[in-house]
Amino acid sequence: MWKKLIPTALIQMLPTPESRAVGMTSGGMLALMAGQKMLGIGMFARGVAELERQWRDRHPEFDGTLQHRWHLAARNYERTHADPTNRLLHLLGTPMILGGAVGLLLSRPMRPLWLVSVSGFTLGWSLNLVGHAMFEKNTPAFADDPLSFLVGPVWDAQQLGLMRHARKASRPGRRPANTVTVHVGEPAQA
Repeated sequence: MWKKLIPTALIQMLPTPESRAVGMTSGGMLALMAGQKMLGIGMFARGVAELERQWRDRHPEFDGTLQHRWHLAARNYERTHADPTNRLLHLLGTPMILGGAVGLLLSRPMRPLWLVSVSGFTLGWSLNLVGHAMFEKNTPAFADDPLSFLVGPVWDAQQLGLMRHARKASRPGRRPANTVTVHVGEPAQA
């Protein structure tokens, strides 16, 4: 029992409510990596809930729907991910984080799948944090808006879809959808 109390006691020593909420969220991820699944999920959820409460305290004018809240979070996410290198690092790192998290939840500690999952989770977060520190020069979006934990992967997936669509459209010999090809001497066919 005392092992589960140490992380939260240390986090309570952080100087501000914001740093404690981020610490709780981060501590949850570390606990998950250490094989403490329930503790990790609980700390992460508590940290995200506190970050959301703080967001709502900073935005007392907000009384919109979940769809409106999602839209605000997506705008914030896009604004905090404007640098092309940071975006690329997120397109690589976010799937690693998601895959690693799933692997950590499904595997037993110190087994091969767990080791691969810890490695992917760590590398993914490293890529994302390097993108913010070196290229974007800002903090990760979840520090300001906890909904970014959900918006981010969706936004990144949409970016991958847009990139794939742009590549297909730009391939030589391919014509964009909804175009008409006309050969001299033949009737036009759609």
